[in-house]
Amino acid sequence: MVFKLNNQMLSKMAIGDGNGENNSYFDGWKAYDSDPYHHHNNPDGVIQMGLAENQLCFDLVEEWLKKYHVASICTPEGVGGFKDVAIFQDYHGWPKFRNAVAKFMGKVRGDRLSFDLDRIVMAARATEAHETVAFCLADPGEALLVPNPYYPGFDRDLRWRTGIQLVPIECDSANNF
Repeated sequence: MVFKLNNQMLSKMAIGDGNGENNSYFDGWKAYDSDPYHHHNNPDGVIQMGLAENQLCFDLVEEWLKKYHVASICTPEGVGGFKDVAIFQDYHGWPKFRNAVAKFMGKVRGDRLSFDLDRIVMAARATEAHETVAFCLADPGEALLVPNPYYPGFDRDLRWRTGIQLVPIECDSANNF
């Protein structure tokens, strides 16, 4: 049953403007969406340079998947691994993947450090990771200091559902930041 209060069917969060898309960063994204650059088909189009998404390596990933198709669960050869990822996973992420990340991070650090997979939490994207950290560090109404200028997506990632505020701190060499 749905209860209405003041003829309002949705929460304040659902109807609010807390999506973080009311700034110039997203104006640029919308311009890119409507007129994306392509080296042959649209050389005068907009180049998206503000997105934390690496699309430059797609060809390398595709080439790797073709060469090592057994490693992919998305092929008949790799279908045996499907059951491992098709069911509900540990809330911290797939243990095999966390173990691989722990080993990789140790290798990156020259095997001078070891990483415990039980202390690694995986997130699907940076947005989810940011939000999780914000929920852990602050309560609604509290604030986090962020270096300014900062990634405009933080307004959405860190504020929308958590109820925290961001306090921009000017950072430059003049104040030794």
